[in-house]
Amino acid sequence: MTHIIVESSDIADGTLRITGKDYNHIRNVLRMRPGEEISVSCGDGKEYRFGITSFEEEAVLCKLRFIKEKDAELPVQVTLFQGLPKADKMDLIVQKAVELGVYEIVPVECRRTIVKLDEAKKKKRVERWQTIAESAAEQSHRSIVPKVRMPVTMEEAIGLAKDSTQYRFIPYELQGQEGTRALMEEIEEGSAVSVFIGPEGGFEEDEVALAQEAGIRPVSLGRRILRTETAALTFLSWLIYRFEV
Repeated sequence: MTHIIVESSDIADGTLRITGKDYNHIRNVLRMRPGEEISVSCGDGKEYRFGITSFEEEAVLCKLRFIKEKDAELPVQVTLFQGLPKADKMDLIVQKAVELGVYEIVPVECRRTIVKLDEAKKKKRVERWQTIAESAAEQSHRSIVPKVRMPVTMEEAIGLAKDSTQYRFIPYELQGQEGTRALMEEIEEGSAVSVFIGPEGGFEEDEVALAQEAGIRPVSLGRRILRTETAALTFLSWLIYRFEV
């Protein structure tokens, strides 16, 4: 079933008016017709089922059929601090992290970050990543569209994590496996969690030390060395197993 995410203000007296790219997708790509049903989220944790009633020149008009409680979000809010990777790897990371339930993504310029972006390129890349996040959220029937922030430095990222999350982790290849399971089991439902993932080549030792000084705890993701585009997805999969399976 087609699923879209809208603003709550788009729904008034049981009527939804869909415009823009969603209008084009419903009418010209999917070629849906009056009477067909769509699934809608507006960030309140519920799923709204609307039936298409008519098409205007620039809008689809829909009538509310029923509302059901929906539990598509992870029981914890995860902020991913992702070291900027090369090429289009960030596209994949954003897409799959959103599918797996991430709450927010913060690109991080680390010591070993290879790609260098000026302010104009940063803005353009973030706009692209936000579009990918929106598409992935709709595809996976999320209740919200995770926000992709502008890139920050490692120092800024550590400050953001310290101020906004209760549980903070940094997977590190030199960290032993002992203790990781116990740390993960400390996480409580409803809490805010942050995870730091390094770019290609990982974090430098002084970055890990700086993170530890701020209360960010190193953990192991297993016995194998993971690519940057795999590490975040592994961590999110752990949380899915921890809270949803």
